[in-house]
Amino acid sequence: MTRYDYDVIIAGGGMSGLLTAAAIGYHSKQRARVLVVDRNSAEEPGKKTNAGWICGDAASKKSINFIEKNIGIKYGSPELEHPVKGIYVYSPNHETKVLFEGEGYLLNRKLMPKRQVKDAKGFGVEFMFGTTAEKLIAEDGYVRGVQGRGADGKPFKASAKMVVDASGSSSVLRKFNPVDSYIEREIEIDDMEATGRYILEFDRGKEDETYFTPDYCLIHLDQEIAPAGYAWVFPKGENKVNIGLGVSKPGLDRRNKKLGKSDNLQTLIDQYVKANPSIKNWRLSTNPDDEGNEKGNWQVPVRRQNDCMVANGFAVVGDAAWMPRPLDAGGMGPAMYASMILGKVVARAIEANDVSQEGLWAYNSEYMQTHGYQMASFEVLRRYLQTVTNEQIDFGMKHFLTQEDIDAITERRHPKFNAVNKLNPKLLVRAAQRMELARGLRYTADMSESLVNHNLKYPTAPKGFPEWKKQIVKLIGETKTRFNPAAS
Repeated sequence: MTRYDYDVIIAGGGMSGLLTAAAIGYHSKQRARVLVVDRNSAEEPGKKTNAGWICGDAASKKSINFIEKNIGIKYGSPELEHPVKGIYVYSPNHETKVLFEGEGYLLNRKLMPKRQVKDAKGFGVEFMFGTTAEKLIAEDGYVRGVQGRGADGKPFKASAKMVVDASGSSSVLRKFNPVDSYIEREIEIDDMEATGRYILEFDRGKEDETYFTPDYCLIHLDQEIAPAGYAWVFPKGENKVNIGLGVSKPGLDRRNKKLGKSDNLQTLIDQYVKANPSIKNWRLSTNPDDEGNEKGNWQVPVRRQNDCMVANGFAVVGDAAWMPRPLDAGGMGPAMYASMILGKVVARAIEANDVSQEGLWAYNSEYMQTHGYQMASFEVLRRYLQTVTNEQIDFGMKHFLTQEDIDAITERRHPKFNAVNKLNPKLLVRAAQRMELARGLRYTADMSESLVNHNLKYPTAPKGFPEWKKQIVKLIGETKTRFNPAAS
């Protein structure tokens, strides 16, 4: 038998990489030899960019509980920095709000990886810090290791039965995967958003819960503030906030052309902070736990997860698998679910000595059934929202959202928008535009339902994948054609 340095090498020591490592250690009862390769130092694990651990910092209580249920890890202070009761999504005029998520927490993303490294080591996981994984090693049609550079700058190479890619959305490992695979390698530019944020301390200004409340995360939909994207005010205390926004480059270009402006991501963020009447005399956080993490930006994928996430000896997870929710770019929740499932599947595959595409396939199907089935339909809703104006969003949220729709959104189901079939004639001012809005919502609801149903029929083995893939490409393609903002 071939001897390998490790059973599993995980490239990337962020949220998904560290949780996957811990889950493999837990489910293998520490029998599997697991190595995490992280480009960061041991003192700063999980750092996303030179600017810090840039993130919106919000995670649902359900996601946190899913980790405890699966591998027994329970988080608390200081990694869970502030509790919230939910996330409200506001219309551009701030008159209509929808509760998008239940209870959750604002995390300290600088401290969380330190706790997760400690947890993973407790399950027998090994670490190489300051080390980059730059290329996959292939052997007989399987991925069998990585090579890159060590902390001393010298070439690094290690073999393994399989490799997990948790190295982020721009992963070169996924892009240059050397084995035949159903895994998509590239992501379209329209499916990426540039996001940035501050962590601020501030004095309380005007008391207006549509702009700030310590009890709820707020998301603002506004095509002028955050074109083809979203803006957020996430509380980290009574006088502390994570505040920022995300835009797509094509959306920002269209917005600037329409308004005759030349804004970029940073100028939009600064305008957004300045315009908030509840946040006065703001300054970058002075808390030592935020040092080096007070401001920054990063790129986030906002499409459904990769349609296939495994190959012979290889799996992708987290941003490397394009997991953030398309509507709000929330990546931690999906990564938590996926990492728990992947860790369990990998441990079983190692035990069975079968890390083939088929031996790892349960990761695809179980993640889709548990969490991923809804992501393609959120992608449709995102694409639709990119084509509408602020006035249309205001009108639609006020008149087309029923309590049934709001309940569905809160429970992460898709609204039916049945009210579009009962449009009050008295509201038919600018009727053509509003009827087009109604037709768009109806189409979105129908397509979302079709995609959810299709995803719940995800194949349980690779042989069924090509036919399943053909249908989802067809459905998403129809949506791209109908909701093409460049043609609006």
